[in-house]
Amino acid sequence: MSEKVLSVEDVTMQFGGVVAVNNLSLEVHKGEIVSLIGPNGAGKTTAFNVITGVYAPTNGSVEFEGKNIISNYPRGKMEKLYAGEHKGKYKKVLEPTPDKITKLGIARTFQNIRLFKNLTVLENVLIAKHMRMKANVFADTFLINWKEEKKMKEDALELLRILDLYELKDEKSSSLPYGKQRHLEIARALATTPSLLLLDEPAAGLNPQETDELTDFIRKVRDQFHLTVFMIEHHMNLVMDISDRIYVIDFGKMIANGTPNEIQNNQRVIDAYLGVAEDE
Repeated sequence: MSEKVLSVEDVTMQFGGVVAVNNLSLEVHKGEIVSLIGPNGAGKTTAFNVITGVYAPTNGSVEFEGKNIISNYPRGKMEKLYAGEHKGKYKKVLEPTPDKITKLGIARTFQNIRLFKNLTVLENVLIAKHMRMKANVFADTFLINWKEEKKMKEDALELLRILDLYELKDEKSSSLPYGKQRHLEIARALATTPSLLLLDEPAAGLNPQETDELTDFIRKVRDQFHLTVFMIEHHMNLVMDISDRIYVIDFGKMIANGTPNEIQNNQRVIDAYLGVAEDE
C-alpha cells in the first residue's frame, strides 16, 4: 500500500444537538482516486468542510502527509451536549483557516461553481496563483515583484495549455459552456499547486457527454500532475468508473468501504443508497 496522504480519525461534527458527521475515519493514499458517497444530507460536504478548515470538528483529528493539521475536542457548552464517540480521546486544538489549509497543499472545488464570472479564464487562474506569491505589500507598491508576476502568468498559461483551455484564456468565465466552467474550476484549484485535490460533486449539472469528458479530465489531472483525488459525487457511473476505492456514509456515519465492485454488491449500501436510485 502506498503512503497515506490524508487520514481522518474519529471526526464528529455536531451543530447544537444535531450530529452531522458521526465518528468518521478514513484514509486516502498517494495517487488514488477515492470517492465519498451517500444520500443527500449524509454529511459528505460537512466532512469536506472539516478537512479544508471551513469548520473546526467538534471532536477528532485530520492528518495530511503524516502531520496532524486539525484537531479538536468537545469544549464549553458542547461538553454537555456532545452526542458523539471518543469524547476523551483528543486533547489538542488545531483550527487552521481554509487559506492555511490551501497553503499546506489541499485544494478543493465546490458543488456550486464559484468562478469570478466577470473575469477571464486566465484571470481566474492567476488569482489562485497569487496565493503562492512571495512578494509583500512594499514590493508590490514599487513594482519590485514584476519577475514573480511574469513567472506566475507563464505558469498559468502553461497550465491552461496542458488542460486544453488555452484557446479560451481571454474569454469571460461566464461565457463558457457549463462543462468547461467545471474544468476551469479544477484548473483554478490546480493553480495553488496542491498534492491533494478535493472535488465536491464535480459532475453536478452536467449532461452525459460532459460527464464522460469530465471523467477523462479528472484522470488526466491525476496522472499529469501526480495528484491524489478525493471526491464527493452522486453520479454513480462516474464513481464506479473512476474510483480506486469508495467510502459510503449515511446519517453522518460510515456504513461501508471498498472497491467499486465490493460497494456495488454490498447489501447495506444498496438498501441505504444505491437501491433508491434504481427504484426511482
